[in-house]
Amino acid sequence: MQLESRNSLAINLQLKLNRMTQPSKSLEEIIDLTQHPLADTHYQQACKRDINKHGVLVLDGFLTPQAIDAVRNEGKQKQNLAYYTASDHNVYLAPSDPAYPADHIRNRSVTSSKGCITTDQIPEDSPLRSLYNNQEFKTFLCAVLEENSLHHYADPLSSINLHYAAAGQELGWHYDNSSFAITLLIQKPEAGGTFEYVKDARNADEGNMAHEFTERILDGEVQPRCLNMQEGSLVLFRGKNSIHRVTPTIGDVTRMLVVLAYNKESGVSLSESARMTFYGRLE
Repeated sequence: MQLESRNSLAINLQLKLNRMTQPSKSLEEIIDLTQHPLADTHYQQACKRDINKHGVLVLDGFLTPQAIDAVRNEGKQKQNLAYYTASDHNVYLAPSDPAYPADHIRNRSVTSSKGCITTDQIPEDSPLRSLYNNQEFKTFLCAVLEENSLHHYADPLSSINLHYAAAGQELGWHYDNSSFAITLLIQKPEAGGTFEYVKDARNADEGNMAHEFTERILDGEVQPRCLNMQEGSLVLFRGKNSIHRVTPTIGDVTRMLVVLAYNKESGVSLSESARMTFYGRLE
């Protein structure tokens, strides 16, 4: 029994060492650098002008076909581990305000539903880990988003998330709390799953929550813009003031989307309440 225990410990240790020493994939294996020369300052400036003008930047053909296939296969293999949520929330992602009636836009309820696997469930040799940690990629993001530096989340769940939206699942209208979001579309559904947004619907920095205009958007009186994303597209989106949603998935093909989350400061974890809401656990 003791010999078997020692052998088991040795095998487990070796497996951990193998994972730790697994060579990361080169950027050329993950990104089409001919089409998207991340280190080129002219390309960086062009991308920055686009996102500053439109509030969103869509880089089609960003991932190589090999990287798309690898991440899609990882997603299918890990989908049984996903934590699924269906929640009601208001568009401001804040607790209800008793100063307003229940049917006021400040408290009006919309629905979001999706599945998610977390950073610790992403394979050690995944292209997502290599891309997320790559300094050239982070330098590109900093240049385009005009940030000094980007850091991973201190908790083990929040840095890389892969979201699943099966038939009928959606992301309800909302404003983001963060100043930017970074996503990769991995698998398109047969229909639906459309990203819709209204640019600069409010100005949170000046305290203008745009209640009346936001209500018109939810009532269908304002025509939103739609993003035409392809599999392998990188999307940078400023959603703090631009309200947005993803329409329900239609058909048997699950929409798969990766969120790459960074912090402006090091050592920051997603709040415990947010982790319990989105992941059903703290670690």
